Amino acid sequence: MRNHRFLSGAAMRLRPLSAALALIPAMGLAQGIATEAQLQSISVTETRSQLDPNLPSSTASKTARDLEQQNVFNPEDAAALLPSTTIRKRYLGDRNANVGGRSFGTLQPGRALVYLDGYLISNFLGRFDAPRWNMINVEAIDRVDALYGPFSAIYPGNSLGTTMVITERKPKGFEASAGIKYNRQAFDEYGTSETFASKQLSARFASRLDTGLWYALGVQHQDSEGHPMGYANAVRGVTSGAFKPVAGTRVSGIQYDRDPQGRDRAIFGATGIDHNVQDTLNLRLGYDISSTQEIEGRVSVWRSDSTVRAATYLRDATGKPVWSGVVNDGTNSFTLPGNTFAPSQRDELHRQLGATWRTRNATGWNASAMLTQYNMLKDANREASTAQPLAELGGAGTVTRRDGTGWNTLELQSTYTPTAGDWGGGRHALVFGLHRNQYQLDNIVNNASDWRNTETTLNQSYYGTTTITALYGQDAWKLTPDLVLTSGVRFESFEASDGSQYFEGPPVAQVRFPQRTLHATSPKLSLAWSAADELLLRASYGRGVRFPNVDELFNGTRTGSSITTSDPNLRPEVANSLELAVEKFWGDHWLRTSYFRDDVKDTILRQTDSTVTPSVTRVSNVDRVLTQGIEMVWQVRDVGVKGLDVGGSATWTDAVVKANAANPAQVGKQWLRIPKQRYAVQASYRPNAEWLFGAAWRWSGRAYNTELNTDSNPDTYGGVSRVNQLDLKAVWKFARNWEWALGINNVTNQQSWQAHTLPQRSVQTELRYSMK
Repeated sequence: MRNHRFLSGAAMRLRPLSAALALIPAMGLAQGIATEAQLQSISVTETRSQLDPNLPSSTASKTARDLEQQNVFNPEDAAALLPSTTIRKRYLGDRNANVGGRSFGTLQPGRALVYLDGYLISNFLGRFDAPRWNMINVEAIDRVDALYGPFSAIYPGNSLGTTMVITERKPKGFEASAGIKYNRQAFDEYGTSETFASKQLSARFASRLDTGLWYALGVQHQDSEGHPMGYANAVRGVTSGAFKPVAGTRVSGIQYDRDPQGRDRAIFGATGIDHNVQDTLNLRLGYDISSTQEIEGRVSVWRSDSTVRAATYLRDATGKPVWSGVVNDGTNSFTLPGNTFAPSQRDELHRQLGATWRTRNATGWNASAMLTQYNMLKDANREASTAQPLAELGGAGTVTRRDGTGWNTLELQSTYTPTAGDWGGGRHALVFGLHRNQYQLDNIVNNASDWRNTETTLNQSYYGTTTITALYGQDAWKLTPDLVLTSGVRFESFEASDGSQYFEGPPVAQVRFPQRTLHATSPKLSLAWSAADELLLRASYGRGVRFPNVDELFNGTRTGSSITTSDPNLRPEVANSLELAVEKFWGDHWLRTSYFRDDVKDTILRQTDSTVTPSVTRVSNVDRVLTQGIEMVWQVRDVGVKGLDVGGSATWTDAVVKANAANPAQVGKQWLRIPKQRYAVQASYRPNAEWLFGAAWRWSGRAYNTELNTDSNPDTYGGVSRVNQLDLKAVWKFARNWEWALGINNVTNQQSWQAHTLPQRSVQTELRYSMK
């Protein structure tokens, strides 16, 4: 929800749009940031995000003060309560916390753009690769801003979903802070009843020197234990070798339930239990060359050491664990492949570099240049071919490597800011830019004689590169003091190259894909009218083109547990989006109501069938999906009692497949992983300077996980269930610079699933020192 400093005195009499227009120079853009005048000199503008000064669409924001009210362990937690937003965080330390939004689910990561201080951290290299939240220092988060829809020409076509910008705090003087966090989750599902603990140490030191030089150094260490991400299972009528006449070893421990499609299912044990140790180092350096010119650089390094284990529920007559083979419980017989409970290890070392130069004239022309490079220096995932405990002694397996994979971006931008009161040429605020991004995927899978430490022959590989080059321009035209027309256009050129796949035989299969080039034009138009004091009306139209990412084009992975097929001829997603919004301020209240409509052609669908072994993931185009909805966001300060603030959001959505020649049966079905209803309420109470009490409640309705909506039993493992979660937090500032926090996540222990099981009730505590 938006951060809103409520108006008083003369500021209350300002019309919101007029005040915002007076501050057009505030170019807090997600990419090449030409100037950095802030939207803070007039309080009404704090209801606006800092993403784009002309705001052609609805936005939402969370400031550092807002984030004090909620339990934040990992950086992605800061976005969990934004309106119409789903963060698929499965456990603490999850590296694949994908984003879902108004008109897209967490299976469509290509529709979520995420930036850190203007540097792109969206990872479009793997089918479940999430934004690289790991590069963010929790200690340094200053605010989170979100922009909904493809209404600004400044952002790439991926913005047809949600654009999210995390801003880290710049030092004004000397700063030092450090924190210790501990989280403990009591988990109970099927045959797993276990406590999982996670801890985090973080620190930050920053200073601004008289010479114009400033620096910020952040370090973070995390040791996390995740609950099971999956369960070895068999489904009646689907899994071969299951529910057969009695044969094999007699065992106990098999548990039965029904899968999301209502079919009989047997559960044999837990898989994907991840223990990971992560370290992050961030260094930012900046220098004021002059009063109107500055440079900045960034180096971030993230290391992760992950061990994934499994746990069988099966016991033979002597009580010994059973991991594979033909088993029965006296009623049914099942065949468990040797790799059913195979463990794995993953070692990762990633680095991000960033550099920015910008001018910051209050009016007139400004310019900026921004470079980003993200590189996976080392990324090796070792997986055994046999189950525990035999695999702990070694044996055959595979090693998947993505060393050298990564992306880079370039943003050149120029802006013109009119002089306030210049009614002649000053009615136009201009932005022009050149954008380029390139994603390169180098993925090989080697056979291993000892999965723990060797690599032998090549098993499979897939490579590919995608490059997008764009020119864009945008003009905010002040037609009258209360009426602004923002128009823009974005020209994009897409190239897919160097695509290839190789699979070990027999027969040996090697495929090289021809180069592809596509072009797109995306017009934008928005009209904002300050109809009366404290009343703003806005209508926005935008066309967005989301080109397929390199994984969707070229990934052809095959493992013992999964198969992924890609399509090098995928068409880009094309969205024609409309938003009508009304914003009203009165007293200590603020309310926005938006109607949104996203009509998307050639939606890219990623569908996984996990009822077969190995599971199969396919990527394809769906001819047309129409999403319509209403979003309401509100905030109230000092509700009856000084220091009591309440805010929230509600979203009602209808996402329907309108056409699909490849699968006509899908027409009329609901789109995947978009709940029809979503609600969030957050309240905080600050009785004095020492105490803070916070509460947050999230609820979302069930959503579908199958293209034909056959998952009629969603509230179980494998389904996309309802979410009903209440979190509580208390903060005590017991001494100067010191505070202690105690929180409970999911107080009522409501279970929920996004295919994987989401966290159950946990207790979190934090001791923090901060000096500014």
